[in-house]
Amino acid sequence: MHDIRYIRENPAEFDLGLARKGLTPLSAEILGEDTALRETVTTLQAALTRRNEASKAIGAAKAQKDEAAAAALMAEVSELKTRIPDLEAKERELSEALNARLSAIPNLPAADVPEGPDETANVVLKTWGEPRTFDFEAKEHDAVAAPLGLDFERAAKLSGARFAVMSGGVARLHRALAQFMLDRQIANGFTETAVPLLVRDEAVYGTGQLPKFAEDLFQTTDGRWLIPTAEVSLTNLVAGEILDTASLPLRLTALSPCFRAEAGSAGRDTKGMIRQHQFEKVEMVVIAAPDRSEAEHAWMTQCAEGILQALGLPYRVMLLCSGDMGFASRKTYDLEVWLPGQGCYREISSVSNCGDFQARRMNARHRAAGEKGTAFVHTLNGSGLAVGRTLVAVLENYQQADGSVTIPEALRPYMGGLEALRP
Repeated sequence: MHDIRYIRENPAEFDLGLARKGLTPLSAEILGEDTALRETVTTLQAALTRRNEASKAIGAAKAQKDEAAAAALMAEVSELKTRIPDLEAKERELSEALNARLSAIPNLPAADVPEGPDETANVVLKTWGEPRTFDFEAKEHDAVAAPLGLDFERAAKLSGARFAVMSGGVARLHRALAQFMLDRQIANGFTETAVPLLVRDEAVYGTGQLPKFAEDLFQTTDGRWLIPTAEVSLTNLVAGEILDTASLPLRLTALSPCFRAEAGSAGRDTKGMIRQHQFEKVEMVVIAAPDRSEAEHAWMTQCAEGILQALGLPYRVMLLCSGDMGFASRKTYDLEVWLPGQGCYREISSVSNCGDFQARRMNARHRAAGEKGTAFVHTLNGSGLAVGRTLVAVLENYQQADGSVTIPEALRPYMGGLEALRP
């Protein structure tokens, strides 16, 4: 949510930020709505004040036997009692409309975010590892894993497209990856947290999925929402709270199922496990004081990179341009892993600094000891990593000519010492 005071004081800067996101200027419209709201509030407050004054004056007029003045005052109070509800209704209407408009506007990019309309303008900051040279034609993960226990046909029979059934070695490797990632992030200093998978409107509003992206979510019959990522639950743990600045940063991690309708991705990645309705992910969330958020952002990215390095998976770090960032992010680093079967890099983690954008929606603040004032916290989130996509990367990068898949050494303790999966 954007701060209306910032827009009042910096309309040109606000419109420039919107332009960097490919949006038209909105400050004039927003400030017009804000002016109408403030004028209505002023009129309402004046009417309330005058009603109270006139009500008191009625008694004084009657005490002085001035029936004419009392009658005039009573008529005025009666008119105000009729008018005030209309003003209150108008204030609610204008306030809700302004909040709805502000809620639909994405976060503005940080100054050092490159400008561009889409992923073609993203910047490669770093590459790690050398893609393996194969002496046979590398297959994509679905072909590699089919003989090892990955089944899309039976999943479709159960649930339709974009679901998978895993059994045997593939299921065990998937579980090993999830536990390995979680253990690594705990060792990095994150606190393991088990969170609800069903949340209220306020939670998905707080992290920015509502109201704009409702079609990308699954909703239950009782009105709650299946989380698209544990970011929603973890970040909203501090909603409505005033935290002690000395307790920051809070570093939280969770392994959870994630549910996404993928309404906006029709026709994209329909094959395999890249884009599923249900998947697992190890989420990292940091709640930080504003002066620490940039450092935490860099550190979180390193925590995600550490997983790929430990697994020996080549990857690159991308700085996303203004047009390719998520709705709530002011700056995002994407990690893209090399997939030899596809012959390209694919996203496996996004690590985002949201600044105070989500905190304003959640009313999450902090206060230093001895100070009266509060300030909004900064929130950050990232994948550490997406389990299914990491499984895809392991299957493709460690496939062998005989159809087996070598188990990365870091995962062997989680696989009972098993060195390879064989058909």
